[in-house]
Amino acid sequence: MKQKETLGVGVIGSGFMGKAHAWAFGNVGRFFPLKQEPILKILADIPLDKAQAAAKQLGFESATNDWKSLIHHPEIDIVSITTPNNLHTPMALEAIDAKKIVYCEKPLATTLNDAIKMTNAAEKAGVITMVGFNYLRNPMMITAKEIIQSGEIGEITGYRGIHSEGFMANAAPYNWRCEKDQFGGALGDIGSHALATARFLLGEFDSVCGKLDTIYNSRPTSDGGSKPVYTDDQVNTLIQFKDHNFTGVVTSSWLATGWEMHHGFEICGSKGSLIFDQARFNELQIYKGDQKTGRRGFTTIVAGPEHQGYGEFCPAGGHQIGFNDLKTLEVGKLMGCIEKNIQTDFNFRDALTIVRISEAISISSTENRWVNLDEIAS
Repeated sequence: MKQKETLGVGVIGSGFMGKAHAWAFGNVGRFFPLKQEPILKILADIPLDKAQAAAKQLGFESATNDWKSLIHHPEIDIVSITTPNNLHTPMALEAIDAKKIVYCEKPLATTLNDAIKMTNAAEKAGVITMVGFNYLRNPMMITAKEIIQSGEIGEITGYRGIHSEGFMANAAPYNWRCEKDQFGGALGDIGSHALATARFLLGEFDSVCGKLDTIYNSRPTSDGGSKPVYTDDQVNTLIQFKDHNFTGVVTSSWLATGWEMHHGFEICGSKGSLIFDQARFNELQIYKGDQKTGRRGFTTIVAGPEHQGYGEFCPAGGHQIGFNDLKTLEVGKLMGCIEKNIQTDFNFRDALTIVRISEAISISSTENRWVNLDEIAS
């Protein structure tokens, strides 16, 4: 069958990530050679006037307040889900049933059972899926993985990962992040990025031992009252990797006063070390153990066109790429997989793994023990 020259894109949700998806689909063809052009067809949101205004601003052909009509529209090939977390499951299952390509923001689902249901449905239907963990598309993140796998810093002996921000510090008001049915809590919200990064760099987890802490048991509401909180404010986790014989550490908190974005890692090896922080995500720090006495220290690798993904945006080093470029790189990967009719490298099965790890950490915290990933349904 001859491939379609264009693919209709429907985005559900017009908030932060909806705009990011629209930007990426609208620009991917300007930076990457595509055989199939994505066309921004329909934007869905509520109420209708909000959807119409956003559609006009973001360059969609039309708008709707009915997400099901978007999914079943004959001109829609790719369904992009950027809604509140508890809507991911019904929307994805509807799109899978309609045999559409599904691009869903993280987390895949708010419960392990729903994540399993979505993954099984997608695999049975044979549809291409992708889940939005766009920090992993960073050229410096890819460079770090290449350095690790090449043996340049020797045998890996330690890992410390973090994702901390301060937006819920000082008893910030109650919002959807405090709700369990939204996969709320620091673990499910920002902690998933730290877990995905650790897995991307060092491979699958064998077992975990975690502790979730709720510092603020209630938070103020907009009507002047307060509401109890049953989700975690921070999480600390020990990790045993399948392919490494040390215990890694991943921590996440949304009470990190003063931090706007602190997503990063420190990796130690027998011949060197790496340091990365998302706040300066065009840089990677590397230390080589063979440096001369009096000349030892970390060297800054600055992102440039020689690093995978950067050159499509800028032909010169040191000019830096931004957050929306990472999302464009992610959509570029999706479009390439669609063209080749192959599954993506962060599909529903991969996202299910992150949900399973989160489930294992929650069980570990409740039962005060190490939990093997083999104990968690898949």
